[in-house]
Amino acid sequence: MVEIYKSQESGHLEELTLKTLEKGAWINIVDPTPYELKEVSDVTNVEPDFLRSALDEEERSHIDVEEESIMILTNVPIVYDEESYDTLPLSVILTKKYIITVCLEETPVIASFNQRTARLFHTYKRTQFLFEILYRSATFYLRYLRQINKLSDEIEDQLRESMRNNDILRLMELQKGLTYFNAALRSNDAVLEKIMRLRTNKTIDGILEMYEEDEDLLEDVIIENKQAREMVEMYSQILSQMADIFSSIISNNQNKVMKFLAAITIIIAVPTVIASFFGMNVPVPMEGNDYGFVTVMIIATIASSIASYFFWKNRMF
Repeated sequence: MVEIYKSQESGHLEELTLKTLEKGAWINIVDPTPYELKEVSDVTNVEPDFLRSALDEEERSHIDVEEESIMILTNVPIVYDEESYDTLPLSVILTKKYIITVCLEETPVIASFNQRTARLFHTYKRTQFLFEILYRSATFYLRYLRQINKLSDEIEDQLRESMRNNDILRLMELQKGLTYFNAALRSNDAVLEKIMRLRTNKTIDGILEMYEEDEDLLEDVIIENKQAREMVEMYSQILSQMADIFSSIISNNQNKVMKFLAAITIIIAVPTVIASFFGMNVPVPMEGNDYGFVTVMIIATIASSIASYFFWKNRMF
């Protein structure tokens, strides 16, 4: 899918096509076909490899610079099924005329730039628009991290009441999401640092043009990204410690159950041994006594009571 927009002075987005493409337009490509990539490449003179980079789910954040374009590939957050968090590569390609975004799926980051929010960004201010995308990505990381923290608190409360496998699996899913976030934010940090260094690179004049307000926005992006990294590390430690604690609790509960079962087994074994002794096919005490059975039952009950008292005294149950 290829969508093309251009900001107007009136504050709305005008939708264009490849045939009516104008300078300052934003070309948004989502899960494209090979034919669509070829069309965009032919019209914009952008290297096909640049357009295909973000279509690899395992691609890490980096920057590539060519004579007529620069590609900033970053990883943006995405959420599946409410509690499954992941990241996706998103490439932002700047040329002297256009800004192009490429991603495998629709993401909340790109979806937030629409007609309703059109007054907050300008597609023809390519560098500023790039930093707006990076800033929005960092804010979504922070939003999802707060959601993860809230979910982990809910899971903790549920685990305190009952140890269910489903809750432990939910906890593991959140830990996996934090791992993805941590790796993505680290690589995004390296990209932001390289953009800071590119400010003085004259080979990209006319492509990545930074003004004072753009540098301020880039610094905000770096701060937000750093904050997200710190939150990821903190929440990862909390979830890891929580998992260890509940693992210890489960192990301790299992030991208690085993001790209880062992004690019950021994208590039951006492009357069984006595009954087996008096049930042997040989002469035994009280063989002809009318009250022999009652006496044996009393002896078994007393022996079991003594064993129960011993285990209770030693906190076996």
